[in-house]
Amino acid sequence: MPESLSVTDNRTGRTYDLPIENGAVHATAFQQMKLDDEDHGLLLYDPAFLNTASCTSRITFIDGDRGILLYRGYPIEQLAEHSNFLETAYLLIHGELPNAAEYAAWEHEITIHTLVHENVKSFMDGFHHDAHPMGMLLSTVGALSTFYPDATKIYDEEQRRISIYRLIAKMPTLAAFAFRHSRGLPYNYPDNDLSYSGNFLSMMFKMVEPRYQAVPEIEHALDVLFILHADHEQNCSTNAMRAVGSSHPDPYSATAAAIAALYGPLHGGANEAVIRMIERIGSVDKIPEFVAGVKAGKERLMGFGHRVYKNYDPRAKVIKRMADQVLAVTGTSPLLDVARELEKVALEDEYFVSRKLYPNVDFYSGFIYQALGIPVEMFPVLFAIPRAAGWLSQWEESLLDKEQKIARPRQVYLGASSRDFVSMNEREVQRPTIVAAG
Repeated sequence: MPESLSVTDNRTGRTYDLPIENGAVHATAFQQMKLDDEDHGLLLYDPAFLNTASCTSRITFIDGDRGILLYRGYPIEQLAEHSNFLETAYLLIHGELPNAAEYAAWEHEITIHTLVHENVKSFMDGFHHDAHPMGMLLSTVGALSTFYPDATKIYDEEQRRISIYRLIAKMPTLAAFAFRHSRGLPYNYPDNDLSYSGNFLSMMFKMVEPRYQAVPEIEHALDVLFILHADHEQNCSTNAMRAVGSSHPDPYSATAAAIAALYGPLHGGANEAVIRMIERIGSVDKIPEFVAGVKAGKERLMGFGHRVYKNYDPRAKVIKRMADQVLAVTGTSPLLDVARELEKVALEDEYFVSRKLYPNVDFYSGFIYQALGIPVEMFPVLFAIPRAAGWLSQWEESLLDKEQKIARPRQVYLGASSRDFVSMNEREVQRPTIVAAG
């Protein structure tokens, strides 16, 4: 027997049977619930999509209550341990892990597209020396659409393929160029003999040596961080990618929109906020005072809690181990000691436990970036590099979904009802009362 939901509209006394499909009810089914023929039907009001699914997807699954994150069915912990970023990116885009031949072809296509047009350097040089790297990345990714006009042929599978290759390949190049520009350093070109993560580190940090060789532990840690950040279901930036993509622009423009969403401190800037918080605490002996401030509403505990996870973020567990490995190479950080103690206190305090405030992916990732010598303003850029793979997989899935249309949310209108225009000399002037100081 088909599953259904019976709803009685108490305004009219009518009862409606709504089909339940995959644990969801179609919102348009509520349009039939009207007071009269002129009524547009009942709307569902859900600010910030707290309980509204905007799409069906087969890419990423999250069970926040149990702390589970799957890419195409594979647990994130297994991918972090056994895979590398490019293999994980292939999985997100294609739906299956590649065999050896498929991976070799994929790696080759990404590698040969890492260079950017020389004019991009001139474009980059136009930014002020203290321009934020994320703003530079946002602008240059959007500008790529002007270099590849055929990218607008989004229903041509071959054009989609090459756009995906280019975006995944060029994101590290553009990010590294933004970093070098902010430091007043010459740009480093990609080195096709290096790994995806190793090449990024080379473009960031190579100085006068003939070839840059990253410390293996650091290169591996960055690759794992890229895997952990590659996708995360329908978050703010992914929703932006799908929404903008629904109007059928080229993927570079849609990706620029996603980067803009990630730019916000509530999304991509969260790990920077953790570093700022730990710096403000300063030392382990100041933690009790800070925790008291959080409980009193005077402080915010950054890097804990998540809209989705009501358990320990599975990515945070992996990153915590990575932090230990990286700092074993680069040297310990007094700030990390404060972070570890803060985590210990919070996980043992009923105030935080009862509110299900567990460390999320942002709590430890910033310490790894900081240990690598990466400034805090680059943190969201390093988030954007791997997330491009997730954004593009979500974009293509949405594009090929026959149920999708151009994104156009409804609204609950609370403004003035219909009224007549009054000429300016007949309007009654109403000004706020100004109270004199003193």
